[in-house]
Amino acid sequence: MRHGKKFNHLGRTKPHRKAMLSNMASSLIQYKRITTTVAKAKALRVYVEPLITKSKNDSTHSRRIVFSYLRNKHIVSELFRDVAPAIGDRPGGYTRIIKTGNRQGDNAEMCMMELVDFNDVYTSDKKETTKKKTRSRRGSAKAAPVAEAATEAPKAEAKEDASESKEEKKD
Repeated sequence: MRHGKKFNHLGRTKPHRKAMLSNMASSLIQYKRITTTVAKAKALRVYVEPLITKSKNDSTHSRRIVFSYLRNKHIVSELFRDVAPAIGDRPGGYTRIIKTGNRQGDNAEMCMMELVDFNDVYTSDKKETTKKKTRSRRGSAKAAPVAEAATEAPKAEAKEDASESKEEKKD
C-alpha cells in the first residue's frame, strides 16, 4: 500500500538518497547533461529545480541555502555565475528528460536529463540565410564578359612573356 508515500524513496535510506541526489544535482549543474534512470531523473527534477529558482536571487542567504543542498562551493558558484543568468527570464521548467531506451544489463528505463537553456540543438540561433541565387539569363550574361576578360588577361600576359623570352635568346 502506498499510504502517505509522497515521493519515490528509490530503494535507499534517507542519508544515501540525500547524498545521491546532491551528487547528481552537482553533476547536472557542472556538465549540463547527465544520463540516468527515469526514476532517478524524476526525483532529481524535484530536487534541483527549486535550487535553480533560488539561484535567480544572488544573495548570501540564497547561496547558503543552495550550499546546504549541494555541499560543493565550486558548483554553487557555477550555478549562480553561469546557469542563473541563462535561465533568468524562464518561470520554471529548467530541466528536460529525454528517454533513451532500456539499459542492457537489467533493462532499466534510461534517460538523458539536461538543463533546457544549455542544449545546442534546440537553442542555437539559426544563421540567416542569404537570398537564394537564381540562375537567370540576365545574371549569366553579366557574368560572362567578366569571366572572358579574366581568361583573356592571363593569355595576353603569357604571350608577352613568351615574346620577351625569345628576344632575350636572340641577344
